[in-house]
Amino acid sequence: MDTLPIINRTYDLYKQVVDISENLTKRWRFSLGKSIEDTVLSLLSELIMAKNAPKPLKAGYLIRACAHLETCMLKLRLCLELKLVNETKIFQTQATVEEVGRQIGGWLKSVQNQ
Repeated sequence: MDTLPIINRTYDLYKQVVDISENLTKRWRFSLGKSIEDTVLSLLSELIMAKNAPKPLKAGYLIRACAHLETCMLKLRLCLELKLVNETKIFQTQATVEEVGRQIGGWLKSVQNQ
């Protein structure tokens, strides 16, 4: 079973988010940190569903994946604005989020053109 590059990149994103979550204070780790992790896991789930879905259903999963990605970006921005984590880690993670977003956009465009 082949894994798509977007799924591998999202898995890398999840590892980055876990690292960020571990470095949050206890007050934020179990609220915002857990929430970000859950959002990325939902994103990963939607991508896996899109990979395995019949062509007419792929777009719906990809649109939901975009929504999870945007939510993740907002939560990461909150971490940055509240100065909860090292800025460099947040910027690196946001770059990964943007890369995954471009990949989802390309996949969605190719699915809608068929």
